[in-house]
Amino acid sequence: MHLRLSEEQEMIQKTIRRFVEKELIPLENEVLKNEREGRPSLEPEKMKELQKKAKDFGFWGINTPEEYGGSNLGQMMLAIVLMEVSKTFVPFTFGGSADNILYYGNEEQKKKYLIPTINGEKKSCFAMTEPEAGSDTQNLKMTAVKDGNEWVLNGEKTFITGGNEADFVMVIAITDKELHQQTGRSGVTCFIVDRDMGWKSEYIDTMGEWGPAGLVFDNVRVPEENVLGEINGGYNLGLEWIGFARWVVGARAVGMSERLLQMAIDYSKDRKTFGKPIAERQAIQWPIADSAVEIEAAKWLVLNAAFTLDQGEDNRHLASMAKLYGANMGNRVVDRVLQIHGGMGYTRELPIERWYREARLWRIYDGTDEIQRMIISRNLLKGHVKVGQSV
Repeated sequence: MHLRLSEEQEMIQKTIRRFVEKELIPLENEVLKNEREGRPSLEPEKMKELQKKAKDFGFWGINTPEEYGGSNLGQMMLAIVLMEVSKTFVPFTFGGSADNILYYGNEEQKKKYLIPTINGEKKSCFAMTEPEAGSDTQNLKMTAVKDGNEWVLNGEKTFITGGNEADFVMVIAITDKELHQQTGRSGVTCFIVDRDMGWKSEYIDTMGEWGPAGLVFDNVRVPEENVLGEINGGYNLGLEWIGFARWVVGARAVGMSERLLQMAIDYSKDRKTFGKPIAERQAIQWPIADSAVEIEAAKWLVLNAAFTLDQGEDNRHLASMAKLYGANMGNRVVDRVLQIHGGMGYTRELPIERWYREARLWRIYDGTDEIQRMIISRNLLKGHVKVGQSV
């Protein structure tokens, strides 16, 4: 077992770190000001400018296959890159990428949706969650009924990331009610639906800066050629999309926590009470030590989940562990760091309170803590995974 990054991986990590330090972190005060005043964190033009600079650095389509103009660095490198980018709250994403399930499209769908998304000409979102159905997919209500060579979609989706900005949505709907009621998994299909086909979105205000959308489909007619994958095979596509998102949450938590821990270390050395730096007090030293240990543990859970995927192996069990532990670790670290900063940590002059609000969401979306625990325990109790097998 080799537990060190290769020279190439270290070089990429350092390059991304320089990009974050030079191009993104200097924008933090501007982002905070924009958000306080109700403006977008970053204007679209600024995002494109940053993506162009990243492309000049050699980072475009990090996980996109080379045949589509990407770098195809693999999941391990994606995890490392996300950890570095997440050391800032500036909402930056690298260009040249598309949702993993879009690659299951046929050639015409790839030409119409995948390629424009990779090129930044279109934006997509994925919609499965409904007002009464999150992890409980058996309670899905949205339907798609065949009418000639079209499908008619009716229903609502909620808490959809990117739903307000998307040009098209990959949406899950029931196409066989009887089959769906049997298991809660079968009988659903994924459709690619352009916004101009008639669905509407509405912004959902949250305690964080993240603004998801509610989507409404009222007799939206979708041509038969817009079925993504197989009829009644949408559940597996949904699992693949969510499975990827889970360990990514852990990677983001690691990056945020490393930045916050360094902030706590620096502050504790400068801040003095009763004649000496608070860094000399055990009450400050212990949360710093605990945070360092937990960050390192989360990091290896994430890297193991990513490495396993790179080997072409099933990483769903590992992804659930990486999300569960990583999300909770991030919440503990940001809480400790806010406490170390005292009253200043609670103000909006520092980004700690912003991260505090953002991190709380990680324990909810893409599968709650409770769902991850259910998955992990079920895998062990039913013998799908043996103790020690996932090392």
